[in-house]
Amino acid sequence: MTVAFVLGGGGVRGAVHVGMLQALFEAQVRPDLVVGTSIGAINGAAVAADPSLAVVDRLTEAWSSTTANEVYGEAWYRQLGRLARSRTHLYDPQALRRLIVGTLGERTTFEDLQVPLVVAAASIEHASEHWFDSGPLVEAVLASASVPGALPPTEIAGEHFVDGGMVNSIPLGEAVRRGATTVYVLQVGRVEEPLTVPTKPSDVARVSFEIARRHRYFRELEDARGVATVHVLPSGGSLPGDDKIGAFRRLEATRRRIEQSYAAGSAYLAGLGDRP
Repeated sequence: MTVAFVLGGGGVRGAVHVGMLQALFEAQVRPDLVVGTSIGAINGAAVAADPSLAVVDRLTEAWSSTTANEVYGEAWYRQLGRLARSRTHLYDPQALRRLIVGTLGERTTFEDLQVPLVVAAASIEHASEHWFDSGPLVEAVLASASVPGALPPTEIAGEHFVDGGMVNSIPLGEAVRRGATTVYVLQVGRVEEPLTVPTKPSDVARVSFEIARRHRYFRELEDARGVATVHVLPSGGSLPGDDKIGAFRRLEATRRRIEQSYAAGSAYLAGLGDRP
């Protein structure tokens, strides 16, 4: 049996991964493979480096740090100034790089990890998904989390990459393709929420993106269940304000997200023992 943890994208909602990981490790579930996208690449890399309960404290500290707050915490006038200069992005990628380096170490490679890791990014030049699984780790994880418009593309070997969520937000299919027979999906909760017809301009892009990413995920979920055992861990539910356009910057609810997802994940895993 090959056990995979699949960690999806979702910005600050990715804090739910921490609670889910705590529930999994307390239930003695350990991955043989980790696949991640965007914030799932960051959290997933930490898990692959230390696939034990100790990583929960490490990630909780990272999520609660001033460095995490700096990623999207700049004053609006600095954001506008950077957009005017760059014409492409609002935020300084160095803040995210510092967070990744602080969590993983600057010189870490995929080969240094205790468990194989695969992270998704979107290639601009090839207009396709790209899977990083070897070589320097920090640049690959940064590429996977380079949200278009918020951060600039990450250049690696002359190729430019943006957030993996653009092409594969919950990379379940890749885990199965790489031999996983039991998969635990750590999703941030968006796929649990019903979509409604947009009523204002900001809703149009959000709903359209959700349709695109959910379509692929649900198709891969159906296909995966034909060849593997798949467990989709519950997130514990959304929080007030999560549907707002600026919700990706809200770190104040981090601990509550972790607590909710831990409780929901623990209950789900405990219930597995009651199933035939």
